[in-house]
Amino acid sequence: MKKLQTTFSAHFLLEAKRGPFFRRMCILPRQNASDIERSSMLKKWAVEGDAQHRTSTTKMQKRKIVVGLSGGVDSSVALLLLKQQGFEPIGVSLKMAVWKGKCNALKENVCCTDESFANAARVCEKLGVPHHIYNVEREFEKEVMGYFVRELGKGRTPNPCLVCNRDLKVKKLFGWAKRHGIKHVATGHYASIDNGKLSRATDMKKDQAYGMCLIPRSWLARLILPLGKLSKQEVYEIAIREGLGFYAGVSQSQDLCFVSEHAMKPFLFERLGKREGDIVDEQGKRVGAHYGLFLYTIGQRKGLGLPAQHFVKGFDVKRNALIVTRDRSRVLGKKFDVENFNWLCRRAPKKRFRAMVQIRTHQPEVAATITPKGRGGRTLVVECAVPIEGVAPGQVCAIYKGKVCLGGGPIRKAL
Repeated sequence: MKKLQTTFSAHFLLEAKRGPFFRRMCILPRQNASDIERSSMLKKWAVEGDAQHRTSTTKMQKRKIVVGLSGGVDSSVALLLLKQQGFEPIGVSLKMAVWKGKCNALKENVCCTDESFANAARVCEKLGVPHHIYNVEREFEKEVMGYFVRELGKGRTPNPCLVCNRDLKVKKLFGWAKRHGIKHVATGHYASIDNGKLSRATDMKKDQAYGMCLIPRSWLARLILPLGKLSKQEVYEIAIREGLGFYAGVSQSQDLCFVSEHAMKPFLFERLGKREGDIVDEQGKRVGAHYGLFLYTIGQRKGLGLPAQHFVKGFDVKRNALIVTRDRSRVLGKKFDVENFNWLCRRAPKKRFRAMVQIRTHQPEVAATITPKGRGGRTLVVECAVPIEGVAPGQVCAIYKGKVCLGGGPIRKAL
């Protein structure tokens, strides 16, 4: 399996870079030293890819694989690349739930609209690939929307996209594959799996390794991520070259797929009810009122309804009080503990070690010292080299060694 995954990476890179975008990069009228080095490197990848292709084509041909299709350009290009490599892909689109409130501007889940299903079917028809729609609305309501509401009700910051990858999207694709006697699953996430290790994408602006840090390690041997070595620009180049140019006008999905931003308050009021309480400063002085602690997160400064700028510092759940401060440095944190850590490496470290950590999707990683605690090292104490924003209970902390993601787990509390 390790050899097969290595072949995937080189193979996809080779096929993707054979188009006009690749040629423009390699054939330049004037080349400086760095240009020549990059050109040589790309040609070397092409040669290596061809050599691997000759030795592994037989093994790869006609291997069935389930490809999660959202109807967007990324998953469609992933399907295309697999087809070009001799696989027999089967497109599966997941039908997920949306909040049915009248004020919700989203009448369909953003990740699975009728338009996106039509696009997915269009791509599959063009490539001669079967396409199936798998209804998981009930499971999405329970595993993702339910989790989102429960965490907010406890005064914690949820990560619905990360939990969705683990408990719904990838899990359901593997379930569908198993029922049809298929071992492998592929998605259009920007990350790589090399030798059984989850790694960050080449295009760091689109990197989604953080979003995959909670998936079980056992899935890595059967999960294929074809876009990990490509940039978004290269993915668009491939789509246009292969006749999928209609994606140029398709908008990208937003972070929360089941409720619009303006409908968030009504959605939470329906699920949790209004819980009016005081907004207090660090000395306990009342400075305002709120309608539910679940409407706020640590570090938040917008939407507080206060005359001067304040930041959310914490919650007093017993008093139902929202604690704020005017000093931004008071909401930064350096030390926190993590619970139920999901290790993606073969052996969990037993001793203190240094690595990089990330606690939000688009937040830059920072250096930290990590100390494993308890049995199996699933509880960690993380001490960052510099103060960071957003250290909130429930927020997921991912750990990296170089580009390899060691895993992730929710923050229990700041220390």
